[in-house]
Amino acid sequence: EVQLVESGGGLVQAGGSLRLSCATSGFGLDDFAIGWFRQAPGKEREAVSCFSNSDGRTKYADSVKGRFTMSGGKNMAFLQMNSLKLEDTATYFCAGVEDVYDCYLRPAEYDDWGQGTQVTVSS
Repeated sequence: EVQLVESGGGLVQAGGSLRLSCATSGFGLDDFAIGWFRQAPGKEREAVSCFSNSDGRTKYADSVKGRFTMSGGKNMAFLQMNSLKLEDTATYFCAGVEDVYDCYLRPAEYDDWGQGTQVTVSS
């Protein structure tokens, strides 16, 4: 069973930075993907970024390109968030899926989810 635990959320002023971590366990294969997603109150869960361990590729949602950077591997994943904006306020989740050769910016593609960590950006 794949388990994921997020940490690193908090309160930050607009323009500041935060680094989220996702500790993972249970990936039995090297062909897996990890995604970061976020959900604000009253809104649908949306993709932030994803990483494919098979080819090392990373993808980003247009809203975070140039500001967020995802990194990591089999045991940890990170999301470095710079130049934070008010609209980045949300609960951030990491998610995992095995036996894949790509990563996906769609929540429905992922089987396992962490509990989330809150990010609040203030003015």
